[in-house]
Amino acid sequence: MTWKQLAGAVATVVALAAPAGAQTITLNGASQFNDDHAFTKAMVRFADLVKQYYGKPIEFVLHKNSELGLEKQYFEYMAQGKAVDYAIVSPAHMSTFSRAAPFIDAPFLFRDLAHWNKVLDADLLKPVADEIAQKADVMLIGYAGGGVRNIFVNKPVHNLAEMKGLKVRVQGAPIWSRTFAAVGLSPTVIAYNEVYNAIQNGVIQAGENEAAGVEQMKFYEVGPNLSMTEHAITIRPLCFSGKTFKKLPADLQQAIIKAGKEAGAYGRQVESSEDAAKLDALEKAGKLKRIPFADRAEMKKLVDPVMTAYAKDIGADKILEQINAIK
Repeated sequence: MTWKQLAGAVATVVALAAPAGAQTITLNGASQFNDDHAFTKAMVRFADLVKQYYGKPIEFVLHKNSELGLEKQYFEYMAQGKAVDYAIVSPAHMSTFSRAAPFIDAPFLFRDLAHWNKVLDADLLKPVADEIAQKADVMLIGYAGGGVRNIFVNKPVHNLAEMKGLKVRVQGAPIWSRTFAAVGLSPTVIAYNEVYNAIQNGVIQAGENEAAGVEQMKFYEVGPNLSMTEHAITIRPLCFSGKTFKKLPADLQQAIIKAGKEAGAYGRQVESSEDAAKLDALEKAGKLKRIPFADRAEMKKLVDPVMTAYAKDIGADKILEQINAIK
């Protein structure tokens, strides 16, 4: 832990342990990204809403640009109740604590953005959130995301035949490797911040991400061909440390719950609306080229049995049935 992290952790502990009125409570957030990213914007909105609903002095410190590491570390810190009190984290990084967590972000789970929104509004993911709260002591207080994920490649890929054997970076959760292998790709788990160099050095040929990530990490420089597979729509939970939450006064707890849900909805609106605009701008600037992908339906057909088996294996088969039943 760096001195900055330690200072943040100590500040939080001191603030929470102080008698009422003696010191302003300070809450520490973390983002891998800068001010322009949808995740950072959602967390800024969260802080503003908490201040509004709480109505008493409170400080928020948001550590940006991976100052406190990556999302995987943020989740571990929140579980331990140190350094990070709130952050947006990919469900793939929760798999150590919950086998069902990565399922809510799995490829080909949602038909389109409208279906994705209906699933979130119906609160079908509550059983997964309950399991994470129980096993990791981290609360999912809102759902951001909404980016449509495509595959960025160092060569044009139009169909499954051209995609066969493609070395592609995937997230660490097993469902990503299984689904990508099922469609004939060669999936490799590599840390997010190492993807650029891995493509540049020929270790892999491709990665997959939503527009915000492609832009922020400049993946278009090494993978300028964006194969429009539209294989996933992101769900990025806004998380809050259970250990921190339990130490807070009841009125602040209520403000955090209310603000979390609203900030998540705001994050979804921001990211889903920015997605196409970001790709338009990158393509117009000549930084990437969108490649139409002809075999999405065939891809989904190959993935469906894997998803069904995986859902059954982790006890999420009922959730999958409910998601599929929403029209």
